[in-house]
Amino acid sequence: MKNSKSTDIKVTSASVFFLPVTMRVPLKFGPETVTNTVCLRVKVGVEDRQGRHAEGWGETPLSVSWVWPSTLSVAERAARMDSFSILLAQRLVASGLSGHPMEIGHDFIHGPLARTLAEANAEAGGPEMPYLGSLVAFSAFDIAVHDAFGNLLGVDVYSTYGPDFMSRDLSAYLEPEAGSGLSFAGLYPQDFLAREAPSKLPVWHLVGGVDALEEADLTGGEPQDGHPLLLADWIRQDGLKCLKVKLRGNDAAWDYERMVRAGRIGLPLGVRWLSSDFNCTVRDPAYVNEINDRLLRDEPEIYARTLYVEQPFPHDLEANQIDVRSVSARKPLFLDESAHDWEFVRLGRRLGWSGVALKTCKTQTGALLSLCWARAHGMPLMVQDLTNPMLAIIPHVRLAAHAGTIQGVECNAMQFYPEASVIEERVHPWLYRRREGMVDFSTLRGPGFGCRVEEIARVLPEPAAVAG
Repeated sequence: MKNSKSTDIKVTSASVFFLPVTMRVPLKFGPETVTNTVCLRVKVGVEDRQGRHAEGWGETPLSVSWVWPSTLSVAERAARMDSFSILLAQRLVASGLSGHPMEIGHDFIHGPLARTLAEANAEAGGPEMPYLGSLVAFSAFDIAVHDAFGNLLGVDVYSTYGPDFMSRDLSAYLEPEAGSGLSFAGLYPQDFLAREAPSKLPVWHLVGGVDALEEADLTGGEPQDGHPLLLADWIRQDGLKCLKVKLRGNDAAWDYERMVRAGRIGLPLGVRWLSSDFNCTVRDPAYVNEINDRLLRDEPEIYARTLYVEQPFPHDLEANQIDVRSVSARKPLFLDESAHDWEFVRLGRRLGWSGVALKTCKTQTGALLSLCWARAHGMPLMVQDLTNPMLAIIPHVRLAAHAGTIQGVECNAMQFYPEASVIEERVHPWLYRRREGMVDFSTLRGPGFGCRVEEIARVLPEPAAVAG
């Protein structure tokens, strides 16, 4: 019989909402250019051992182009992720799992989630939705359970990641690298989190692959909505200090020139850091090395200001076990799409990856476990965006604040669909805008993730599904 706590909960209900969002300008993910998406919002009800009830909220964009590269149409992939999300609501309530949210999340991921994905793929009979897709869909439910737990207890959820509330220490979830001499026995997530989390962070701006950098890039079809169009205008308006530059990964001349152009625009305006994101399209480390070596030779300031390189190589790390030590010898190399969970982080470290880019869209539970494993093994961390609007940005910035990243957090929803969050912005005005190169979330307070959903009072559509 498993250990238990008087604070243990079980999920009693789950409601699913789909919130469509249209982008003001396109966003390029690898080979695909995205103009709209759907946010999955979930409300869960939980009950503790004394019969007390509470609700929690979770949200994530179902960004199919990011999670599921495929020859299937975007519409077909999106429809399958929507259906899968509805099925998850039923399976989570029916699972009967109980405990701390970390325990419920972990046990669901390693049991019902895997089975549900296998069943859904078998029923579809076409190209399989990948494991990453299932994690993204489940992440909204997982976040909502964590939020509900804090709401039930009337405490910040980040105060619950220790032995007072968790029956299992980290040794129940994680295995240290063989020969490391490390042990997770007696340790909990709280042991790897920042002791005093900040309420604002340096913010990264995304230089998208089809973004206009200068006047010559404008086509005439851009929105005239009062928001900037050119990179220099974004930098001046938001006081930006950090630029993440999306690259193609299959056109070295274009990628090199893109880094140079972004650097030459940004550095004179006060930008201090750059990063390069190849979005999983590279197959040979030599491709990345040649670009970095050329930058070092011809643009040494831009090379010096490039803080790290993000995920040049394919999603599926197990099927593409590329030795990347030559890349990480030049610049820190961060797992992103491949860092599904701590076991993939371990595999990445063995292959030569330097660090990990955490994302709450792979579940709060999984992000915390990856954080703990990476920290224990000396791997630096970042927290990267999935263009999180509305409620989705809240656990995202909270994770970054507690993770102790190498440099702030990426937040780009205000670039691509700022109007999506105008209702939430009334309660959290500087969470959805950037100023002086920072994102400020000091208005997040109260139990759970501090969302203050009741004050936001967004009118939602009828739920697409209700379980329980």
